[in-house]
Amino acid sequence: MNARPSITFEESHILTSIVGLGSNLDSANGSKLDVIRKAIKELGNLSSQPYIASSFYESEPQGCPPNSPLFVNSVVALFLPVNTDLKSFFWSIQRLEEKLGRVRSGFNNQPRSIDLDLLFFGDISLSSDALTVPHPRALERRFVLEPLAEIAPDLVLPGQKFSVQQLLKDLPQREWVRKLEDGKINDAK
Repeated sequence: MNARPSITFEESHILTSIVGLGSNLDSANGSKLDVIRKAIKELGNLSSQPYIASSFYESEPQGCPPNSPLFVNSVVALFLPVNTDLKSFFWSIQRLEEKLGRVRSGFNNQPRSIDLDLLFFGDISLSSDALTVPHPRALERRFVLEPLAEIAPDLVLPGQKFSVQQLLKDLPQREWVRKLEDGKINDAK
């Protein structure tokens, strides 16, 4: 297993942001996995240091219409200049979704080719109509905590007392998530 660099929110010259990625529809930009890979590469271009991305995970849809396709999920930690503007960064993520084929139907939790959620942005807390950071449900979702525990198990997130690994351990088993081997979707569960 490769050693991963330490992730912290407290360095004076670096602002750490964590973005969650999900896709449950193939699109003109490729398969679910292809779109997630493209999104990670594009997000990585925003990072001032090498980014850290998790493996790919498959998960059951949460709060989606019946018979919605399974999701592919990942998380990526980006290291930004400390003076990066939160709202500008958020809008760049929204533009990336559009570039990768995201169509907003106006209905919540519809199947989508790409979903980029700004989970954490340094230790900043903000709540507005357009954006809430930290993401209000990030720590309740196994499809966020499983990949995050892979890249930063000992990270203590802003506003928390326990590490990501401990938060995952204490999370009730309401949903299933499984790591995809070599980024390949297996038909058998």
